[in-house]
Amino acid sequence: MMLKGLRILDMTRVMAGPFCTALLADLGAEVIKLEPPQGDDYRHIGPFVDGESALFTLMNRGKQSNVLDLKDPAAQATAKAIALQCDVVVENFRPGVASRLGLGPELRQQKPALIYASISGFGQTGPNAHLPAYDLVAQAMSGLMAATGEEGGKPLKVGESYGDLMAGLYASWAILAALHRRNATGDGTTIDVAMFDALFSLLPTSHALQFYAGRAPQPVGNRHPLSTPFGCFDCADGQAVIAVLGDRQWQALCGLIGSDMGSDLSLATDEGRTAQEPRIKAAIEAWTGLRTVVDVVAGLSAAGIPTAQVQTLRQAAASPHAVARGLVSVISGAKIVGQPVHFDGEKPVSSTSAPQLGADGAAILHRLGIAS
Repeated sequence: MMLKGLRILDMTRVMAGPFCTALLADLGAEVIKLEPPQGDDYRHIGPFVDGESALFTLMNRGKQSNVLDLKDPAAQATAKAIALQCDVVVENFRPGVASRLGLGPELRQQKPALIYASISGFGQTGPNAHLPAYDLVAQAMSGLMAATGEEGGKPLKVGESYGDLMAGLYASWAILAALHRRNATGDGTTIDVAMFDALFSLLPTSHALQFYAGRAPQPVGNRHPLSTPFGCFDCADGQAVIAVLGDRQWQALCGLIGSDMGSDLSLATDEGRTAQEPRIKAAIEAWTGLRTVVDVVAGLSAAGIPTAQVQTLRQAAASPHAVARGLVSVISGAKIVGQPVHFDGEKPVSSTSAPQLGADGAAILHRLGIAS
């Protein structure tokens, strides 16, 4: 496993931090999850399967659980002793809380090689650093919601907790970068990841519109704000997506649907086509509307035009391609969606499911030689 021998103390809860450490556990890192007596908040959020939270199971595969009540000074001392035997510490307390518990980045004063990662809503600095944040708040403040929704409609959040997930993904990326530096210099790193910053960094189309074109991003539904035709189109029995980029694909599409738009110089560029998007959409749907989704996708694919049926998650998971790529694993009877990357043809995923609350505490302390 890529990260075998790496030990991580995970003091996170809910989604952003646990997602970060689950990705690292998939790659072979030893992840010690520190939980309060009542457990991670996600242990109590449904849906439940055999009494276990599905969300907790998905976010905490491959980890070990140790229960410590950090209101107790003795428990704080134990947590500190564990931290100092780890390579990486990850926490998502409100800024300042970890330091008050004696578990903040000051740990690096005793162990300079320690990599210490903090994940929060707005980061450890700045006027909003003290504010609580959930994914919805980060989506609202980042500009993501303002660019999402039906054309002419109100702002809309995306359907997953991308503020949490992207902060966790960036944190795992930053930890690996810090490990590379430590391997070269011996020095650890203090890492500060914010959900707000993470989402804001992931809006390149909005950045292009705002910073370069001088236009405020607006919701445009399922079409692309800069490229046309690039969106969902009605068929006789559903919808198909069509994504045309560049003249070759545009000409192929016009030839397929029997349209003379390919010779219209006003439509020769992406910008020109986007300016006349309603006209192009009507011409395409005059063709797709007479055909089934299956026939539309088959015809477009044969012409080399990127296209797809809009699938449900059930359809996506059961598709031959998802099965071939190993997107869903079964660990201890639980379905797990692990990290998606293949290394030398293999896709590493944790071999154990999420731990029972506190199940590994005694073994962890014994292994590290810490008195309980």
